[in-house]
Amino acid sequence: MSIEIKISNKLIPYNKAINIMEKRVDDIKKGKKNDLIWILEHPTVFTAGIRSNKNEILDKKIKIIETNRGGKITLHSPGQKIIYFVFNLNNKKKDIRRFVTKIEDSIIEFLKIYKIQSKSDRNNIGVWVKKKKIAAIGIKIKSWIAYHGCSINIKNDISMYKKILPCGLDGSMITSMKDLDVKTSKNINNNLKRVFLKNLSKV
Repeated sequence: MSIEIKISNKLIPYNKAINIMEKRVDDIKKGKKNDLIWILEHPTVFTAGIRSNKNEILDKKIKIIETNRGGKITLHSPGQKIIYFVFNLNNKKKDIRRFVTKIEDSIIEFLKIYKIQSKSDRNNIGVWVKKKKIAAIGIKIKSWIAYHGCSINIKNDISMYKKILPCGLDGSMITSMKDLDVKTSKNINNNLKRVFLKNLSKV
């Protein structure tokens, strides 16, 4: 089946996006819908994955939304690109590591467009530029349908990470394309679309 690409130009509230993905999981399970790649941005929100714990919250005043994705506590905010996936692995290879690797490969290839050399790390899932993390990944599997996705720091305010231990890390270990003095083009969504579609078509 073909992959649907959805690009949202307005900020999408986190809970609204999760509800849409949960509905998509059910529709794919029933054979009503195709796989989905959804590119969007969220208003500022802190979310906690299933491996998070309270000592990762440094600023006790912030509100945390608990979610069923993998990973720990992270931040989403304007200027950060979110790429969500809803993929049926029942009719592909049931290999979660392979799926995550394809996501990592896509992020690395996307960053290379902007002359940023990055790498993945088996011990710390995500994508890194030298010793700083620029992209995070959190996936949930339900009836072998993979959903949730990844975030790439483009021009978001990374000082907000100091309120938490993002992915269990010190906030100073987070970077962004803006922090690296890399200017992005208006074609950023098209570049994301092209790279992710190419790599995830091979899952």
